[in-house]
Amino acid sequence: MKKKILALALTVVMALGLAACGNSGSSSSSGSGSASGSGAEGATYTVGICQFAPHPALDAATQGFMDALNEAMGEGVVEFKKQNASGEIPNCTPIVNEFVSAGVDLILANATAPLQAAAAATTEIPILGTSVTDYGSALELSDWDGKVIGSNVSGTSDLAPLDQQAAMIQELFPNVEKVGLLYCSAEANSQYQVDEMTKYLTDLGYTCTPYAFTDSNDVASVAQTACDGSDVLYIPTDNTAANNTEAIANVVLPAGTPVIAGEQGICSGCGVATLSIDYYELGQITGQMAAKILKGEAQVSGMALEYAPNVTKMFNADNADALGVSIPDGYTAIEAE
Repeated sequence: MKKKILALALTVVMALGLAACGNSGSSSSSGSGSASGSGAEGATYTVGICQFAPHPALDAATQGFMDALNEAMGEGVVEFKKQNASGEIPNCTPIVNEFVSAGVDLILANATAPLQAAAAATTEIPILGTSVTDYGSALELSDWDGKVIGSNVSGTSDLAPLDQQAAMIQELFPNVEKVGLLYCSAEANSQYQVDEMTKYLTDLGYTCTPYAFTDSNDVASVAQTACDGSDVLYIPTDNTAANNTEAIANVVLPAGTPVIAGEQGICSGCGVATLSIDYYELGQITGQMAAKILKGEAQVSGMALEYAPNVTKMFNADNADALGVSIPDGYTAIEAE
């Protein structure tokens, strides 16, 4: 009888021990699904998205990012907190500060100003930029290899090859002399593109003059000055210009001055031709990078910047016809919205 009681007691003790082990393992799994980004099964994540302005290119990048991340992680695994700065640089700081306070697992900075604000707000939370042209200029990096930043920041660049953009100007306007470069002085990426394009165009024999506006208040007046002194205008991937294409079009079209744009959205509004990337595809690449970080497959500090793999020559048929610009073969017409 004593042996039976002892055996029963031993069985109870073993069962309690196994239950305790099981509860301990469950608690550990739950903990790994917090903001640590370990990629544990059953974990959920929060991603803050700061988009600089409502614009077709930026909208496409954000959507591509969300679609790719949902595909990689599974629907419902990632909660997105989307905020738009409405084209105002000062609005970016409180948006990203809110993300930091909330302890999001990752921040998507869509365009230069959100990237700068996010980098200033945190050195701990992984930050991925997209629709950013030059990270060196945006983050004032003086000593880096142009590929891996080495901090909590990485991402994708929307830079279409500037030498090819210069060659496009030569292809379409071989006999003109003066090229004006219209851009917003507050955007570091625009300054970078203008400086580099000036080098390429000067080598091709053009006389280049920069025309910088400060914001939407003086874009029309500066555009008029640029038209008065130029045969052709070049506008880089500039967010402020993208938000003011109607104002620019109201100047350049009556003046008869064609615009070569750094991206499709600007070209659709006021340009004649562009060498453009696919911003949705760029967002997808960024989303795939985010999935690797959240799953614990990669550290943001070791991730090299990535670029859109494809560029396309495109033209605005209405503006080309209005200005009498002949478009050669090899260009794709931008579909009217």
